[in-house]
Amino acid sequence: MPTWRLRDFHDDDLDRVIQLWDQDRQADDSPPVFPISEVIAATRTGELVVVAAVGDDVVGMAVAQAQGERAWIVGVALARLWRNRGIGSSLVGELERRLRAQGIRRISALLPPGATGAAALENSGYLARTGLVFYEKVEHLGASDAGLLAELGGRVLPRGLWTDLAGMEQEKETIERRIVLPLAEPTVADRHGVTPPKAVILFGPPGTGKTSFAKAVASRLEWPFVELFPSRLASVGAGGLANSLRDVFADLAGLESVVLFIDEVEEIAGVRSGLAVDPGHGVTNELLKLIPGFRDHDNRLLICATNSVRSLDPAFLRPGRFDYVIPVGPPDPAARAAIWRRYLGPTAESVELRRLVVASEMFTPADIEFAARKGAQAAFEREVVHGHDAPASTEDYLAAIADTRPTLTDPAITEFREDIEQYVRM
Repeated sequence: MPTWRLRDFHDDDLDRVIQLWDQDRQADDSPPVFPISEVIAATRTGELVVVAAVGDDVVGMAVAQAQGERAWIVGVALARLWRNRGIGSSLVGELERRLRAQGIRRISALLPPGATGAAALENSGYLARTGLVFYEKVEHLGASDAGLLAELGGRVLPRGLWTDLAGMEQEKETIERRIVLPLAEPTVADRHGVTPPKAVILFGPPGTGKTSFAKAVASRLEWPFVELFPSRLASVGAGGLANSLRDVFADLAGLESVVLFIDEVEEIAGVRSGLAVDPGHGVTNELLKLIPGFRDHDNRLLICATNSVRSLDPAFLRPGRFDYVIPVGPPDPAARAAIWRRYLGPTAESVELRRLVVASEMFTPADIEFAARKGAQAAFEREVVHGHDAPASTEDYLAAIADTRPTLTDPAITEFREDIEQYVRM
C-alpha cells in the first residue's frame, strides 16, 4: 500500500478537492454547515488548507478559518479508500499546529452528525457540545459573490419581475407551484416530503416567454441569474467547448446561490450521431456529466430552454437529470388581452382591445410587444411631423399588427402540440 503525506494546498488541487467534498456531500443526509463555496473561497484567500496526497493524487483535505481568537474547521474530506487510516486525525493535527503558531487556542467545528471528520475530531480530543441550536440567515449575494458573478456575466435581477409577467396564467401557475414555491419555502416542502427541483426544461415555440419566465423565477427567489450562451462557450477558454463548459460549472460552485439559464440548449445537447468524429458528442457528454454534480448543491436551479425538445438527446431528457419538462406555449385570447394591456398602458382604455386580440391570434408575447411599440410610434410621428396631438388609435395598432410577421406558424404549433403529448413531465 503506498504511503501518504501531508502538504500545502496547490492551485492544481482544486478540482480534486471539489470532488472529495462532493463525494462526502452525497454520502451525508444533512447538508454541511460550510458549503463548497466557502471551501473554494478559503483556497483563494490564503486560509489554512492542508491536503493529504499519495503521489500526485489528493486523497484528503482539511480547511480552517481564523477569526480573531477563535478558528473554525470548515471541513474535512477523505477519499473512501483512504478512510480509517489516521489521515483525518493527522490533517486536524496539522491545522492545530499552524493555528497555535498564530496564537489561536480555541478551535471549533460545526458538522452534521456522522459527517466525515467527526471521528477525527473526537480522536483529537474535541468535545461535542449538546443542547445548542444552530441559527443561520443567508444573504444570497455577498461581496465575494459579486466579483465572481460579474466574471460570469451574471447579475441580480430587480424584484417584481414575477408580478410583472402578464398573461400566460396557466404556465405561470404551473411554474409557481412546481418550481418557485418548493425553493422559496424549503422548510414547508421538507415537512411534506417535497424535494425542491434542481433542474427543469422549458420548451415551446420561439418568443413565447421562456427567457422571461427564467428571469422571473430568479427575481422571485432573489437569486443571482447567470445565462450561459452555447454560442459563446468557445470563447470562454482554451481546450474546446467541453473544457469551457466544465470551467463555467466549476466557477458556479463559488456562488452561494444561482439560477443558471441555458437558452437554445439543443445547441450543446442535441441528439448524438454516435460517430466518433461528431463535434457535438463530447460537449453533450460533458453536460450530461456536469448536471448531477450541479444538482448536489443547495440553492441551485438549472433552467434549460429549447424551441425543439424533440431535438434533444434522449439521455438528456431521462428522469433523474431534470425534475420537470414544462411547455410554454403561445398565448390564448385571455393571455393576449393581458399582454396587450401591459404594453398599451393607459391607452388600453381608449382602444378596442377585443379587435387587437383577435387580429393577433398567431402572435407571441414578443410579437405583441413589437406591434404595441409600432402603433405608439405611429402616433408619436403624427404629432411630431403633423402636430396632431392624439394617442394611438385602434387603427394604428391594427395597422402595426398587419405589418408584423408573426413568429408562430401552423407547423410550429402542430409540432408543439405533438411534443406536449410525448415529452411533458410536471
